Amino acid sequence: MTQFGLDFQLKVYTGMDENSDLPVSIEEWRQAARKILKDGPWGYVEGAAGSEDTMMENIRAFSRYRIRPRYLRNVDGRNQEISLFGRKHDSPFIIAPIGVQSIIHKDAEYASAGAASAMDVPYILSTVSSVNMEDIAKKYPESEKWFQLYPGKDENVMRSMVKRAERSGYQAIVVTVDTTMLGWREQDLKNAYLPFLQGEGIANYISDPEFRKRLDKPPEEDMNSAIEEFLMVYVNPAFSWSDFRKIRSWTELPVIIKGISSYDDVNAAIKYGADGVVISNHGGRQVDGAISTIEALDEITDNRNISCTVLFDSGIRHGSDAMKALALGADGVLIGRPYCYAMAVAGQRGVERYIGELKAELDLQMALAGYESITSLSRRMIFKK
Repeated sequence: MTQFGLDFQLKVYTGMDENSDLPVSIEEWRQAARKILKDGPWGYVEGAAGSEDTMMENIRAFSRYRIRPRYLRNVDGRNQEISLFGRKHDSPFIIAPIGVQSIIHKDAEYASAGAASAMDVPYILSTVSSVNMEDIAKKYPESEKWFQLYPGKDENVMRSMVKRAERSGYQAIVVTVDTTMLGWREQDLKNAYLPFLQGEGIANYISDPEFRKRLDKPPEEDMNSAIEEFLMVYVNPAFSWSDFRKIRSWTELPVIIKGISSYDDVNAAIKYGADGVVISNHGGRQVDGAISTIEALDEITDNRNISCTVLFDSGIRHGSDAMKALALGADGVLIGRPYCYAMAVAGQRGVERYIGELKAELDLQMALAGYESITSLSRRMIFKK
């Protein structure tokens, strides 16, 4: 049994907190990150589609779901353990795939993957990472790692990446389906900022043998041509369910679809062989005015038994957010922008600190609301305004 909340509080209150120089509140993390990051990287991390209404609604919508506390219940033996694809973890948090982390911190994905390894949370490496998948796997061979795949135009490159992930020890493939092209992101347009044009975030491509076959010269000799070729194959507006079925056939690993928010698409995902789904709207970065993820999760799981793993993404800021999503049927929750704030501020140490804060806050939320374990959470404890 791990009492995350009490342990965290006692360290702070007794002066034993070795990270007392770091923020506690999410807004403090955000403000500190803004001071560090230049306009281009900040807009890339913080920006969203169009009016940014979807991103804001992801956060606002949580306030419409209220927790019903229950008292005089023994919560002394509480824990946050979950099981995903047959493996246990001591908390429900997962590091979401976010690309181009070299624009956030000099250690790039080594910082976030290292924090995930230290804190025993699954780590999802983006297709467009600044460090290639093999190097992350070599650095953190024992940790839980999943590989996120953007389904691009070149089937050979996609298959090669899946096979590389298998050989490197990644335990699942996460296929992101809501990014068949980039959303209308005003902050990036205002700053004329697309980091791929500087060769950032294409490490998995320039190290891929099938991608390199497409080039007249190796990237080491002609990086500009490699960047142009990447832009040609990176996304695929024609990607369909039959194409997903092909990806499913390439591997025995669990395959998860990320980026859906309707019951019909969850049903289709199961029909076409997905082992799990991530209810997500890409943090509001793709469709302006879309349904919030917590409302989508509520609608999808209401009075239904979903026969695959259901994960939740987009909008988690606090332990209470995670608690609500888990109560509404999520098996685990992904953390996105907040860990980028923490990484910008203090690299791996910052990400570890933020994950520790989330674990502590969720522990106290569960205890004070009268719930001992993740499995004890249910829809009955939620009141929707």
